[in-house]
Amino acid sequence: MASNADTIPTPAASARGRPTVFYVLLFLAGMVVLWAVLCGISHKSPDLDNMEELVWASSFEWGYYKHPPVPAWFMYGLTSLFGKPIWLTFLAGQLFSALALWFVWKLGCEFTTPRRALIAMLSVSVTAYFSVRATMYNHNSVQMWSIVASTWFYYRALRHGRSSDWLWLGAACGMAFITKYSALIQFAAFFLFFLRQGYWRDRAALRGVALALLTFLLVLAPHVYWLFQHAFEPLYYADKSIVPAGDPQFSVLSDIWGFLTTQLGRLSPMLVAWIAVYVWSRRAASRAVAVPDGAVAAPRYAQALSAWDRSFLLIVGIGPVLLTVLVSGVLGTRLGSSWASTFFVLFGFYAYWWLRGDERVMLRRTAIVVVVIQVLMAAGYAIGRGPLAYYTGRKTDSTYPGKQISLQMQDVWRQHVPGVPLTLVAAGTWLGGNIAVHVRPSANVFIDGSLRESPWLKSVDPMRCGMLVAYSTADHSSGPSAAVRKLYDQASYKGVVQQRWSTPKSPLIVVHWGIIPPRPDCLLRATAAR
Repeated sequence: MASNADTIPTPAASARGRPTVFYVLLFLAGMVVLWAVLCGISHKSPDLDNMEELVWASSFEWGYYKHPPVPAWFMYGLTSLFGKPIWLTFLAGQLFSALALWFVWKLGCEFTTPRRALIAMLSVSVTAYFSVRATMYNHNSVQMWSIVASTWFYYRALRHGRSSDWLWLGAACGMAFITKYSALIQFAAFFLFFLRQGYWRDRAALRGVALALLTFLLVLAPHVYWLFQHAFEPLYYADKSIVPAGDPQFSVLSDIWGFLTTQLGRLSPMLVAWIAVYVWSRRAASRAVAVPDGAVAAPRYAQALSAWDRSFLLIVGIGPVLLTVLVSGVLGTRLGSSWASTFFVLFGFYAYWWLRGDERVMLRRTAIVVVVIQVLMAAGYAIGRGPLAYYTGRKTDSTYPGKQISLQMQDVWRQHVPGVPLTLVAAGTWLGGNIAVHVRPSANVFIDGSLRESPWLKSVDPMRCGMLVAYSTADHSSGPSAAVRKLYDQASYKGVVQQRWSTPKSPLIVVHWGIIPPRPDCLLRATAAR
């Protein structure tokens, strides 16, 4: 194994780093509260992905028809405690962002001082994936913590060679993979570094890989069993997401260009922070006492790292985006901008290639700049997605009148089925979710009238206690699915409700509803319960 004696902090250095833990936790807690509270106040409805996870949290499954299960697992646990308020999705997304940043800091403490590790963590925290897009609770945002944790354990396993680190590496990689299969691209970067450093010739490293593979397969086993039972549905969905399917307008080069420019935009807050700290430092240096002739400038932080550590940061950090672009170019597949959510988690450390000087001073400047940027971004996002979008009549998820529509649907249900609670809504995920999450006691969604897509109904008769059937074309749906249309045709009562998106000039939402009444045995039970 490669030695890390030149970079592992001494006990004294570790002791000096203990107060840093407090500042790390303080920043992370502040970030979570800032974003979760402002989004919870400003948003009337969550984003589509957030709503999808709320709907999927109706049951604990080993897989779902579109994706592997981990995000729905966590949301299932949270909704078991708090119900399904929309603010919960913003809180959950930010909690996972904070957890990922914690592992970024822990990784940095392996090869540099706690303060310098905090500088890197603060820098990367303002990228869109750790801030704005962390309010979107989906497979991309939830995967970040396990990707960074895998990177941390991978570093420790290679540096120290302990069996426990290899076992934890396999477990973390397993969690990353059953969060989203795109974790393979990060594993490929791990493999490149493994080859580059010649570990394939090291028997101890190969034994460690075997241990990691063991825990990886143990974590995967239940989901793999589920995949066999369900005809590998998520894999087919993933395949359809990346194949252009003969689109004559699709161009590989333009798609790659759009992908890269979008990533640059999402990294831009970090670049702004770097520029601000750089200018601040230059101005402070110009006002300082003149440097004596012959004095040597302080070395850049990267110079304090071993060649092995620099190679690790560059290959493992940049590898995922380069491999993704290369594969897309060769195979001609599409690139989704959000797929890069985990590709830049180590980019905060690249500031070491230009940072120099007193780390206390540099940390203070970085912290001030980052906190200002975080506050401005959070406030701007909340205002833009909240009152500004509302009063300009923009058609956004955040201003969708889900609660008002739900209340209208509940009134309709009570008028036609008095005494029986509304427990099931047959609709698309977006409309059905917006109706169901505001029902008390809670209602489930019969997604597009499909039992395959609604596993929480697999052990019940969905027709027994009736259902509300609804569809609309003014949101994420292009119309009712064939199954929903069939259920609508069976409805005993039908009607239409209308609701403006926000202001009188905003789009008009027309919801077609139908009610399939409960069967007699459900009515008897409801009467007995009263």
